[in-house]
Amino acid sequence: MNICGRVVILRALEPSDMEALRGFHNDPGIARMIMGWSFPISSAEQQRWYERTITDQFNKRFAIDTPEHGFIGISTLTNIDIKYRSAFHGIMIGARDIQGRGYGTDAVMATMRYAFEELGLERLDGEIIEFNEPSRRLYVDKCGWTIEGRRRRSVFRNGEWYDSMTVGILRDDYIRLVNRNGYWSQ
Repeated sequence: MNICGRVVILRALEPSDMEALRGFHNDPGIARMIMGWSFPISSAEQQRWYERTITDQFNKRFAIDTPEHGFIGISTLTNIDIKYRSAFHGIMIGARDIQGRGYGTDAVMATMRYAFEELGLERLDGEIIEFNEPSRRLYVDKCGWTIEGRRRRSVFRNGEWYDSMTVGILRDDYIRLVNRNGYWSQ
């Protein structure tokens, strides 16, 4: 089953996505903005990661596809906790030439719809490096998440320490956002 946004489609990752995904991960400009993934990844490492990923029921990674551009990034639900109905969300739009066109917003909204309406989760968590203003705008301004805390000097990039911001959204927040903005009726 694919997860449909207004524009993007979230689908299972395929072996054919791995070369592009490895390119996204190995792009210093992309890696600088994302939590984790701060080391080069070889094709062999990428293949081993893919083989572990496709069978992991508590960590789901979805390819983000657009009709016009094909595979452009990845949206994740990781550390899925069935008892406490929570998960961690992350997103990477790796095709830099199309960043800022609303695909990330649509992918986050589609991921939230799946998490809250299909999986029955109660909350999603995320983490943003303090200088990643595009991610802060995406989560907080566009998708209704709340900055819930700050982890001081938790990220080391280019010889300097940075804070990370913990963000979260509850099912009720998502429902209010969708009802107020009519996101899925547009």
